[in-house]
Amino acid sequence: MRYIFLFLLLIAPGSALAHASEQGFVLLLPTNAYIAAGVATVALTVLLLARVPARAALGIFRPLLLCRRHGLPLHHVSSCTAALVLGALIWIGLTGSRDPLTNPLPLFVWTVWWIGLVALQGAIGDHWRWTNPWTGPAAVLSHVTEMRPLFRYPVFLGYGPGIAIFFSFALLLLADPAPADPARLALFAGGYWYATLLGVVLFGPRWLIRAEALTILMRSYASVSMLGRKGQHLAAGLPGWKIMARPRTSLGLALFMLILLGTGSFDGLNETFWWLGKLGLNPLEFPGRSAVVTPTILGLIAANIALVVVFGTSIWLGLVVARSNMGLTLAFCLFAPSILPIALGYHVAHYLTSFMVDGQYALKAASDPMTTGADLLGLGQFYVTTGFFNTPGTVRTIWLTQAGAVVAGHVIAILLAHGLALKAFGDHRRAALSQAPLAAFMVLYTFFGLWLLASPRGL
Repeated sequence: MRYIFLFLLLIAPGSALAHASEQGFVLLLPTNAYIAAGVATVALTVLLLARVPARAALGIFRPLLLCRRHGLPLHHVSSCTAALVLGALIWIGLTGSRDPLTNPLPLFVWTVWWIGLVALQGAIGDHWRWTNPWTGPAAVLSHVTEMRPLFRYPVFLGYGPGIAIFFSFALLLLADPAPADPARLALFAGGYWYATLLGVVLFGPRWLIRAEALTILMRSYASVSMLGRKGQHLAAGLPGWKIMARPRTSLGLALFMLILLGTGSFDGLNETFWWLGKLGLNPLEFPGRSAVVTPTILGLIAANIALVVVFGTSIWLGLVVARSNMGLTLAFCLFAPSILPIALGYHVAHYLTSFMVDGQYALKAASDPMTTGADLLGLGQFYVTTGFFNTPGTVRTIWLTQAGAVVAGHVIAILLAHGLALKAFGDHRRAALSQAPLAAFMVLYTFFGLWLLASPRGL
């Protein structure tokens, strides 16, 4: 019966934000062997690092200078363009089709931006400098009115507003009964854009850096991207090389980074048969998102608290084992960025199948944004396909790509954490000892992430 249900899910029409799934075939794959291999790869990385000379462990994060940067001040122009595109999408969201699979606003927000552009930001480089829809309009407004920020951003707030806003964003994504409804999403997006611009006018650019959750998210992921700036040059290196070159992060930003991972992990957990069973629900007769709003909110809070506690405990145990007098808060802030590759890897793995399907709908919507029969992109007779979910070979390739993203994220995280420990302690033995509990945590989290990918889902 379970396999019949999963097969019906494969052939049934989806909706925006519905995670396209190949679970019917995944359950037939030797996922236990794949999971064991992934965990063994991460564990082997830990063992090898204990024998690698410190110079070599630090050398892998040395970037390669590519070319000299030419600082053309065009980012405000592209930012204003992004704001105009967002405005057009909001207008279409309010006036266009109410179908989230044809209206371009929900497809852009949840597929192009949340899946595609966030992954691109972390994997390749900082495009947010050019696509941020607030910096350009704020610069134009400041130039026209010659008005300076009215207030100084309160230091005591730190990253608190950004954390609260990101958590609200996560609740919209996971708990709202209809996050892809075009008109409601248009009101959310338009109101948030205006409120953020008002914040920049009142408090200056620091509002974006400390209180605007999407900018904090993008800046965090940019720190683990391969491309970046080093002095006057464009440089490329192993993900995390920019973190190695920067000073320790603040406690608020460290907590934000942990919440990125906790939220992403719970986004996968709350779809599993295991979670629905804990709620006393039959996954084959799921009553709808409105029936699990409260458990989703409580689960999201509990997942993030648990992750922070376990991560903090791992850091504390490492300090004890290494007999270090470094404060726990200092160490927590030092090693928190090493979590980012794991969060990014799971983001890519979790949303890959959704992007493969909903990305096609987004392409169609871009070609005909007002559903008038236009073909702006010249797609012709383009039909959305899910055929790659119907054969074992393609499903195996997709699943191994997802598993590879998870494992690669954990391997890079272990390398990064070890490099940060070497810089902090200066001694190879103490660095390795301090990382033992954190490395064990990352190995176990590898198993958890791969288990999530392989688990049957009920949503």
